[in-house]
Amino acid sequence: MKAMVYKEYGPPDVLHLEDVEKPTPKENEVLVRVYATTVTSADANARGFVFVPAGFGFLPRLMFGITKPKLSILGTTLSGEIEAVGSEVKAFKVGDQVFGELGFGAYAEYVCMPEEGMLAEKPSNLNYEGAAAVPFGAHTALFFLRDKGNVQSGSKVLINGASGDTGTFAVQLARYYGAEVTGVCSTSNLELVKSLGADKVIDYTKEDFTKNGQTYDIIYDTVGKTTFAGCKNSLTENGLYLAGAGGLKAFVEMGWTAIAGVRKVIAGQAPEHKEDLIFLKELAKAEEIKPVIDRTYPLEQMVEAHRYVDKGHKKGSVVITISHDSD
Repeated sequence: MKAMVYKEYGPPDVLHLEDVEKPTPKENEVLVRVYATTVTSADANARGFVFVPAGFGFLPRLMFGITKPKLSILGTTLSGEIEAVGSEVKAFKVGDQVFGELGFGAYAEYVCMPEEGMLAEKPSNLNYEGAAAVPFGAHTALFFLRDKGNVQSGSKVLINGASGDTGTFAVQLARYYGAEVTGVCSTSNLELVKSLGADKVIDYTKEDFTKNGQTYDIIYDTVGKTTFAGCKNSLTENGLYLAGAGGLKAFVEMGWTAIAGVRKVIAGQAPEHKEDLIFLKELAKAEEIKPVIDRTYPLEQMVEAHRYVDKGHKKGSVVITISHDSD
């Protein structure tokens, strides 16, 4: 099968198309014929570990590989069709249309996933491209806003990076839970963020939200462009600063604010809960959340897609479509 692989950390050019062995599902796994995936910040960062700030830095390389990547195929989201099932699989059958999220491996024509993993029936109202654009951003936003932020009706929420992958879903989810939503983005994305349900939008090129005198119950920075220190005075007395793209500093701040602060810093990574993906599927079917797709590239143009994402200005998701030799 065809797969986009990388064997060293670096710029987008380290990615190249190869023929690799097609996986075979274990007894508790399904084989998914992948039709679409996305280029997420996780993919771009894992690819560029040796670069600062493009990559995560040195510490994650202890897990992902110190001198070269342990896993050669990126791709954290997928949509496609079940082609084969293991002998013990009960929840899926051949022909099921599915979408989901995995550690890595979706930049390929086929991937195996455990039955109990982050895999669910594809929302029937979304095509494969739209379905692939849901899991990463929506799952991340759900974790921070619902699970960590306890967002509820009447909460005042500010989303920084409101036009990005996670940001577009954060605006929609905060609105779904009844919050008063302020989105922060660039001039060209103001109308997009309004259309997603933001009550107010702030053009960061013209206004610094930390200096306008407004306070918020939750400030969710989806892109890592602010700091807790800079946002502290814009939080209500018991406000939360959600460091969605936080690094080591955010985790340190989370520790000391948990002990000494009234206003808290929350950082972390969304855990794999299958019920969350099913919940998001139902929201998508009800059109409570909708994916925003900036650009679509074929698998063969993955390098160009990563170059575009590295610029840091994408709206919503960048989707990769995968054709098969028999298509």
